[in-house]
Amino acid sequence: MVEPMRPEILFPLFTPVSTLKGVGPRVAPLVERLAGPLVRDVLFTAPQSVIRRVGATVDHAVDGQVQTFIVSIDAHQPPSRLGQPWKIRAWDETGFLTLTWFKGHGPHLERQHPVGVRRAVSGKVERFGSEIQVAHPEYLLPEERAGEIPAFEPVYPATAGLPSRTFRRFALEALSRAPELPEWLDPAWQGRERLPAWREAFALAHNPTGEADVSLLSPHRRRLAYDELLAHQLALAQRKAARRAQPAPRVGPSPLAELAEKALPFKLTGAQIRALSEVRGDLASGERMSRLLQGDVGSGKTVVAMLAVTDAAGAGLQSAFMAPTEILARQHYETLAEPLAALGLSVILLTGRDKGAARAAKLAGLANGAHAVAIGTHALFQDDVAFKTLGLAIIDEQHRFGVNERRRLQAKGPQGEDGGVHLLAMSATPIPRTLELTVFGDLDVSRIDEKPPGRTPVATRAVPMPRLPEIIARLKAAAAGGAQAFWICPLVSESEKIDLRAAEDRAADLRQIIGPSVGLVHGQMPAAEKDAVMQAFVEGAVSVLVATTVVEVGVNVPNASIMVIEQAERFGLAQLHQLRGRVGRGARESSCVLLYDLPLSDTAQQRLDILRKSDDGFEIAEKDLELRGGGDPLGLKQSGFPAYRLADPVAHRDLIAVAADDARLILARDPDLSSPRGLAVRTLQELFDWKPASPLHDAG
Repeated sequence: MVEPMRPEILFPLFTPVSTLKGVGPRVAPLVERLAGPLVRDVLFTAPQSVIRRVGATVDHAVDGQVQTFIVSIDAHQPPSRLGQPWKIRAWDETGFLTLTWFKGHGPHLERQHPVGVRRAVSGKVERFGSEIQVAHPEYLLPEERAGEIPAFEPVYPATAGLPSRTFRRFALEALSRAPELPEWLDPAWQGRERLPAWREAFALAHNPTGEADVSLLSPHRRRLAYDELLAHQLALAQRKAARRAQPAPRVGPSPLAELAEKALPFKLTGAQIRALSEVRGDLASGERMSRLLQGDVGSGKTVVAMLAVTDAAGAGLQSAFMAPTEILARQHYETLAEPLAALGLSVILLTGRDKGAARAAKLAGLANGAHAVAIGTHALFQDDVAFKTLGLAIIDEQHRFGVNERRRLQAKGPQGEDGGVHLLAMSATPIPRTLELTVFGDLDVSRIDEKPPGRTPVATRAVPMPRLPEIIARLKAAAAGGAQAFWICPLVSESEKIDLRAAEDRAADLRQIIGPSVGLVHGQMPAAEKDAVMQAFVEGAVSVLVATTVVEVGVNVPNASIMVIEQAERFGLAQLHQLRGRVGRGARESSCVLLYDLPLSDTAQQRLDILRKSDDGFEIAEKDLELRGGGDPLGLKQSGFPAYRLADPVAHRDLIAVAADDARLILARDPDLSSPRGLAVRTLQELFDWKPASPLHDAG
């Protein structure tokens, strides 16, 4: 199938940034790093704030405010020694103003602004004692050009060598190339919401006249956000429709699954029964399942997955169960191998560590159908892995895999690239319902929102860092009594080396006080070494496990009853909740200690309070969302969120469901997008490069 060409009307926006005036070989890489490689990307980079320049006389200069003055140059004061600034003393009828420049400014200032001339100067005012200064004035122009100094100036993102004002020139030129596009919004809804046309919205965004114009909630920013959300939801809806059109084996409830459920030492919760019913409805439909099973840590997702596996096995189909790390894969293997073997099903563990004859034997068993279930890591979709009758792919912590990786696993089915393999993805990251469509719009979603009976509540308290010695003393006493604990180190910086050093130092401190039973795991350890420490923790030889990241604690240790999280205010609420879910899995009373640095902001205080009062991951996610005005929702940048340019999933969350409904309606009325509005919608999709074939939220 030949891809349709991009509409000619968009050509000016899809030229390289190097075609913009002033973007030469030196500047182009800076613009690309900041915005992207295309003129469209520069257009899509909106101002973050606006500077209001207030005209004033020197006697009304306000410290910290950006002001504009009309002055006479009174004297130049060259630096008397290296490292001192070049100064110009200026004055108006009300007082003196000192202009200062550091590094690289000198005699040329004297030539350009000789004593006696009148100048318009604008910049941030700073008071030093009785002296009023403007360091590195943003404007210094002849008085007759004072009108060139804007009363409101948008502030764009900046990078070294590319200041905001330079980028603004490029943004305005990109705007001049933006065409008038056919309208894709429903006219009645657009009128009710008072949203401007597409090009007008960008003109307003790049020419703000006040703070309200750079607000994410302004009508023009909401218009642009909606366009991006609609393009995304259209692509997701098209992908969902294409998936439903793919046939897959019909799988009914199996007697094996009935036996497996009877053998469980507990009864399924109502939420598990509901989720299993939804999964079975998909499996029996004859269409390819693509379902996400969402539930808190410990809510019982794996049991639902196991019963789906037994249904598939009863229909003569193999299952693949993929986890992002070897530790998690091994944990699933240890959980599932025994109950499935009791039903006569052969289960293997396949990871990157399998080599030689052992690996060859496992691959042969998969290829001839002897093994019903393969549990493993990325090793499952390597080229030499072949299944005889793969019918179900289960992916744990699905946000850790990209769309293409999921497809490669599903392509192991008998129909290859055409599908035919049912997909069940699982996630323990709680996402608010309002944001669910953004991340999982192409999947059907089941929620397990009940905890199995018998789970021990985890007592949670927040403790300031000065009480650290007290916490360590209590931890020592608990360890002496046979308890085990996780100790999560803070996210100190973006540098893994610095984070690692902090973790090593903490482990060394704890060893001195508690003894040699303190272990350490971190991302830079060899897998075998990490597994050895984890195994020692599982077996009880390690009493306190120090870890640098959430990933490292994906192991199930029922005896672990204490979770200490250092500098908890640095973590997202969803991360904190998931970490806490690693304890409270056994008979011991469990506790979670949130250590925080003083002073604690009001928002941080509220967030820690939410965690203390609730153990419902979905409720926590919703409340966390209420506290945030925008930005990275719930610390989920790495959890599959699309890389939006104009939409903010939090600030614009009310538009997400509207866009999803609109996308469904558009495709229901005009599946080929051939009507006038359909053709406009095609232009929208091309504008954002979000078409159903592209991996939209590839977080792999």
